[in-house]
Amino acid sequence: MSEQTITAQAAGTWTLGDLPVRRVGLGAMRLTGSAAFHLGVPSDRARSLAVLRRAVELGVNHIDTAAFYFSALRSSNELINTALAPYPEDLVVVTKVGPHREFSGEWGTAARPEDLRGQVEENLRQLGRDHLDVVNLRRMRQDSIAEHFGALADLRTEGLIRHLGISEVEPRHLAEATAIAPVVCVQNRYGLGLHSPQGEEVLRLCGEQGIAFVPYYSVAGQGGPHGATGEHDAEVAAVARAHDATPTQVRIAWTLGRGPHVLAIPGTGDPDHLAQNVAAGALRLTPDETARLDELHRAPAAVARA
Repeated sequence: MSEQTITAQAAGTWTLGDLPVRRVGLGAMRLTGSAAFHLGVPSDRARSLAVLRRAVELGVNHIDTAAFYFSALRSSNELINTALAPYPEDLVVVTKVGPHREFSGEWGTAARPEDLRGQVEENLRQLGRDHLDVVNLRRMRQDSIAEHFGALADLRTEGLIRHLGISEVEPRHLAEATAIAPVVCVQNRYGLGLHSPQGEEVLRLCGEQGIAFVPYYSVAGQGGPHGATGEHDAEVAAVARAHDATPTQVRIAWTLGRGPHVLAIPGTGDPDHLAQNVAAGALRLTPDETARLDELHRAPAAVARA
């Protein structure tokens, strides 16, 4: 598919609270290097800055980041601040708290509720903001998120946070959070072939409640933080050929097709891949193609991988 004139507007919009965002955004994790965190080669700084600036030029106004997105030489928040401040008025920067990493790159103990203020303030400092647009609480295997989410709700009341979201949650956690404060988004691992009944239930509940569902690793699949493996099912490849598109674009288009409340945040540090990802928002699958990919998604092998 031609990408020369396609911008993020082609994907349509959704509103996070009172913040309208285009449905194809940018995940900032891979801006720091060739793989997540300290696992790969640190990125070329100028190239990462160029990706961020080009994303805004292409109409992307939803960027997902975190203070713990850093590699040996790069920090996603610092890159965003350098490339885009002063920030465009319509740009929505979404960050997350909960996990903790030492300066060495090693993962530390998950944040306690009383630690979340410090994590929020660190994001504010790195991004150069006086408030954060949206903060997701990433659940770190705890059974209940009430105390952690309540701590963030207090920071929202203070004005440090505009809107709240949750991540890596089950349906019961969504109910727990919405009883405390409004939830504008849920960020869970989800994508074509990453199927589970619980994941589908969260997707459905978000649609019913008008909450954005924001899948991560929707393209990388089993590659997770290491990135996509380059292996695509024959069905995905066939649909891609029919549209003169890439398999990655088909996966993004299928994900967006799961509902108008579904947002995509594919991550990349490559300007060409960025343009392809944005263009995927204009790809419209036929009902037959969607049905074939839905069947692939529900296949027992997919369930086993999830």
